Amino acid sequence: MLKKVALVTGAAGFIGYHISKLLLDEGWSVIGVDCISNYYDVTLKKDREKLLKKYANYTPIYEKIEKTGLLNDLFKAYNPEVVVHLAAQAGVRHSINSPRDYLESNIVGTFELLEAARNYTPKHLLLASTSSVYGANTSVPYKEIDKSEHQMSFYAATKKATENIAHSYSHLYKVPITMFRFFTVYGPWGRPDMALFKFTKAILADETIDIYNHGNMLRDFTYIDDLTRGIRLLINKAPKVLKKSVDKDSLSPIAPFRIVNIGNSEQVNLIRFIEEIENALKKKARKRFLPMQPGDVPSTLADTTLLKNLTNFQPSTDITQGIANFTEWYISYYLKK
Repeated sequence: MLKKVALVTGAAGFIGYHISKLLLDEGWSVIGVDCISNYYDVTLKKDREKLLKKYANYTPIYEKIEKTGLLNDLFKAYNPEVVVHLAAQAGVRHSINSPRDYLESNIVGTFELLEAARNYTPKHLLLASTSSVYGANTSVPYKEIDKSEHQMSFYAATKKATENIAHSYSHLYKVPITMFRFFTVYGPWGRPDMALFKFTKAILADETIDIYNHGNMLRDFTYIDDLTRGIRLLINKAPKVLKKSVDKDSLSPIAPFRIVNIGNSEQVNLIRFIEEIENALKKKARKRFLPMQPGDVPSTLADTTLLKNLTNFQPSTDITQGIANFTEWYISYYLKK
């Protein structure tokens, strides 16, 4: 039986906030680590954090995860049985201009986490990866057992590197690790650098939106509540060495290590995505069509057979409902203060 102590890195971030809140609502004690970086508006991060701090069982730690020894000290002090590692420098396009940020946060930060887990092994260590690691793969839907050797951005390359590094620690020190590959997560309290947020803001302000690859983009959009539910269910599914009991399992043959896709398993065309935002806002967008951005991919789609087999859960929130929920939150947060 878990002691219900969880450490969440990136707790003031979009996904970190939602998973922290879910665990807090269930009665977990959550140690939330976040440096409140200025990659996007810190006000949004601080407002998420304010909501978490209303819980008596939430402990905030304001530090960078790459700080030498920080995570080791936190593991020693709090002895978390579950760790959800979400802190990272995100964004495909930003990684082209500021690659060092990704090296330090994604790779060095994850190294610090794994060193701590080596010394104070939790029951389950869950690390965020991304669908971007599939890179140039053209076979869809993406399966966890597919080769993923050709990343198309430095962001994706750092995430693939963390998967490989984590596997080595899992093998050497028997740390139970699940890597999640997320597929275009969206919803209330989302990141301002993502398309839904940017499009909503621009449409309401009568500003032009940029549509890359002339709109010929397909994405597997995953609603935040589906994602957090998937993570929560997988917390209780720590991998074990050579316990390969489900179909299409990505479980390592030499380590308690598994990779799991979390996506909606439905492709949505970018033009339809914009139309859904227009419908929710009851306002048309001004559009500028542009070529594909460097490092981006034209299509993503998750095979979530493994997630379903492990948890009996399949993300299914319809894009119309998900976008309506987001725009309702956006208007309430930004326009009705």
